Amino acid sequence: MSEEMAFRGFTKATIAFFKGLKKNNSREWFEIHREIYEHDVMEPAKAFVVAMGGRLKEISPLISAVPKINKSIFRLNRDTRFSSDKSPYKPNLGIYFWEGPRSRMECPGFYFHIEPPILLLAAGFYMFPDWLIERYRHAVVHAQMGKKLGKIVADIKKGGEFTLGGKHYKRIPAGFDSSHPNSELLLHNGLHAGFETAIPDEFFRPALADYCFERYLPLAPLHRWFVALMQRPLTR
Repeated sequence: MSEEMAFRGFTKATIAFFKGLKKNNSREWFEIHREIYEHDVMEPAKAFVVAMGGRLKEISPLISAVPKINKSIFRLNRDTRFSSDKSPYKPNLGIYFWEGPRSRMECPGFYFHIEPPILLLAAGFYMFPDWLIERYRHAVVHAQMGKKLGKIVADIKKGGEFTLGGKHYKRIPAGFDSSHPNSELLLHNGLHAGFETAIPDEFFRPALADYCFERYLPLAPLHRWFVALMQRPLTR
């Protein structure tokens, strides 16, 4: 890693920028503060993607960590076409490290989200793409993969540090047994586990990558389960 790209931590100005943006969500305000956005949000964000990607390759060597907007770094602009909220910007920084041959949101991965005063770390699938939902459901009740997923979910819940998300449906899908040990997982249209906390001191130091890695590590089995689901056919 070059000296210019080395991650040194985010800054107090990073936090101030998003607090200000939340209060003054307008293009005029953003243009006045564009230099702060470039220097105190984008520059450290790109360096963090490189540093965090290097750590995550210890979990999954094929993880994608691309320090660009619309790759690992989510764009700041909101899509307001179908929303009643017409504010032009998202008052947060979202970063995604994904694994798989499809577009990033059609692949499982590790997510980083800062929205002062909160830091959120998560892994899994926020929402299943249409082509994966039936495959996921059959895997949930599959003899080997279903048993493995049940243990992964139980282990995540046991720690008490993470919140499981993605439950959406009220009824078990037609054709599936509601008495199956994993039946609750059939109610999901996504499956992800997250950790939320106040912004830690590590946010302002190079140690942030290590801090996140320690919290991603217990979620690595869920990530790997989804990677396996995408890669190999199921046998009944």
